[in-house]
Amino acid sequence: MRVSRTYHIDDTGVFKDKLLFWAHQFNEVAWLDSNDFPQKYSSYDVLLAVDAFTSLRTDYHSAFDDLNAFQSNIKDWLFGYLSYDLKNAVEDLESNNYDGLEFPDLYFFQPKKVFLLKDNQLEVQYLNMVDNEIDTDFKAIHDSIPIKGHQASEPIKIKLRIHKDEYFEKVDRMLAHIQRGDIYEANFCQEFYAEDSQIDPLQTYWHLNDISKAPFACYLKLGKEFLLSASPERYLKKEGNTIISQPIKGTAKRMKNGMADSAIARKLSQDEKERSENIMIVDLVRNDLSKTAKKGTVKVSELCKVYSFEQVHQMISTVTSEVEDSLNPVEVLHTTYPMGSMTGAPKISAMKIIEELEETKRGLYSGAVGYFTPEGDFDFNVVIRSILYNSSKQYISYSVGGAITAKSNPQKEYEECLLKAKAMREVLE
Repeated sequence: MRVSRTYHIDDTGVFKDKLLFWAHQFNEVAWLDSNDFPQKYSSYDVLLAVDAFTSLRTDYHSAFDDLNAFQSNIKDWLFGYLSYDLKNAVEDLESNNYDGLEFPDLYFFQPKKVFLLKDNQLEVQYLNMVDNEIDTDFKAIHDSIPIKGHQASEPIKIKLRIHKDEYFEKVDRMLAHIQRGDIYEANFCQEFYAEDSQIDPLQTYWHLNDISKAPFACYLKLGKEFLLSASPERYLKKEGNTIISQPIKGTAKRMKNGMADSAIARKLSQDEKERSENIMIVDLVRNDLSKTAKKGTVKVSELCKVYSFEQVHQMISTVTSEVEDSLNPVEVLHTTYPMGSMTGAPKISAMKIIEELEETKRGLYSGAVGYFTPEGDFDFNVVIRSILYNSSKQYISYSVGGAITAKSNPQKEYEECLLKAKAMREVLE
């Protein structure tokens, strides 16, 4: 079905810029970049998929059944996303908040051309119908001269969907739900947006990636719809029979002074509130994974470990399980969706309260982008620290959020949101 060829790449940094610059000519582009971040569970440094042969684009109604059929029938590389609002296909829920982007709830495509980079080895896999283009494409990539550099454009006026005083009032309402026992924790998000505005998506992504260097970065182009993501978080990975989830809860800013930065990281690792947030979600993830796991195989291999990124320190835990060979991979996504780090505990009650208090339909934000392999393995990130852009509507959006628990201080939660929004605001303004 596919013709494979392998090339040695001397300078992967230069080659990556050439490769993405060349790819941008296609209507469908999925670029996933680990930015050389050391990861125990990383299969590739970079994946690129371009030019859809077949695709699935749908709303939430029977979305997981449709994806199951699509993946089972094709058994090939598939790249795409799950939006947060697929929650409505999992539980009896609704999404009625404002949607300025109007992306579909689910989109996957089977690419004609796939590029897999690991260390200095590049493997290309082309469908048979285009395998005669491998050599000419590789030469075109090699000869590309990327025009890279933040391109100045008209100033973009960022607006707040929820203003500061209203944010405090909504957090107080969420705290009241916690005090009544409706929930223990919920992720409350707010949108920043710009209307009648245009950006160069590729240049904006490059700028965002240069200042973030996140391990689950991605650039997604689906016609007129774009995702520019500097995500630090993995949602779920399937590798053979092993399932890996790595929820993030707990954030602290980086400091320029090395000693002060180390002190901040240590303080985060010992922070009672941040650890309790993380552990609550770890318990939720353990419960989600148990729905498909072999008995006794759900394990927490890493609890509340602090990792340092360009912009922030993050507290990450790792939960794993083992599944049967016969299990359909889409079922693992279905039974764990949406991810606990972006919902709360208990999950269904948290999602209902989130819908009540937030002002914007989340859509692709707090959803997941990733891929299926021909063997049925997969890897998906969590769409956070990301800019969403609908070029036909000239609408730009980025959202940020944080976990609200009984110990939350509305002022500090608001400051954490601004910290998380810093990189996106910088590249847009």
